[in-house]
Amino acid sequence: MILTAELLELAASAGAALGARNEMVAVVESAAGGLVSAALLSVAGASGFYAGGVVMYTASTRRLLVGVLPVPEGVRGATEAFAVWEADVAIAAMAAQWGVGETGAAGPTGNRYGDPSGHAWAAVRGPNKVVSTHIMTSSIDRVANMETFALRSLQLLNEALEL
Repeated sequence: MILTAELLELAASAGAALGARNEMVAVVESAAGGLVSAALLSVAGASGFYAGGVVMYTASTRRLLVGVLPVPEGVRGATEAFAVWEADVAIAAMAAQWGVGETGAAGPTGNRYGDPSGHAWAAVRGPNKVVSTHIMTSSIDRVANMETFALRSLQLLNEALEL
């Protein structure tokens, strides 16, 4: 998978804004498969704004993060509330000011909760702010969905940073 020019541009603008503020971002993603983190890490000087990232793809990874911050009662994966929790646990686990969470079903089939392929949620938590967006591609193309989920997550980060 190649990082697209659009992903790289969004990562660069977010990185510049975070660096200028002396703030860090941390990422917990699942269906995007690490593309959000990869795009941010492609920016020269990423160590000045990128605290770290986790691809939460298995129950064992989730258990590690639940040890940092429990999932709220009744919240399941691939929901808005879960994406917000991912952003929150990213901040708590990696001592960042900003957290990005992404969760969904890349495809080609849906997930165990009954959500269809191409369904995801992204959330960004920052100082005194939380924003989220629902992503629905209606596609079974796994790679295209992963790219779209990462793209929307980085767009949401830029919007939250008011860029």
